[in-house]
Amino acid sequence: MFCIVPNITLSLVPEAKINMNSRLNIVKVVFLSAVFLIAANNSNAQKDSTLSNQELYKEIARMDSILFNAFNTRDVVKFGSLFTSDLEFFHDKGGLTNYEYTMNFMKDVAKNNNGLRRDLVKGSLEVYPIPGYGAMEIGTHTFCHLENGKQDCGTFKFVHIWQKKDGAWKISRVVSYGH
Repeated sequence: MFCIVPNITLSLVPEAKINMNSRLNIVKVVFLSAVFLIAANNSNAQKDSTLSNQELYKEIARMDSILFNAFNTRDVVKFGSLFTSDLEFFHDKGGLTNYEYTMNFMKDVAKNNNGLRRDLVKGSLEVYPIPGYGAMEIGTHTFCHLENGKQDCGTFKFVHIWQKKDGAWKISRVVSYGH
């Protein structure tokens, strides 16, 4: 009597017991080797993913620095180039605004020059990938300006949705809250 298994023929007669045990051992070794290789490959994929997440973190931290260096130095052109034209800016006190409003705000900041400055709170930055789109930046920042001759500061939370298109990073959505 024979049992056919794809690419393996096992004899079920008692005389073939040794042959059957050898074949089962081979199947076990092949199966365990496959499991080991799959596990090792998944482990390496996770390491690669972690590495790319670290690179993404550095890239977005760098973009945040460029954005707010432009803000702090009143470089209106550079500041504007870091947002998409369909920008949606959600503010818990001011509501929903767009690119044009944001640029007019920046122009007013540059014109008034009241010392308004933004600084990222050290250790608050979080970055998460958005597959097929870009990244999400979450953090806390402090804005300070002169009011009646004194520094007036507030610390607030934010979310920036960065889109990477044609090799360039731009913010398409902002959520600013905790004011």
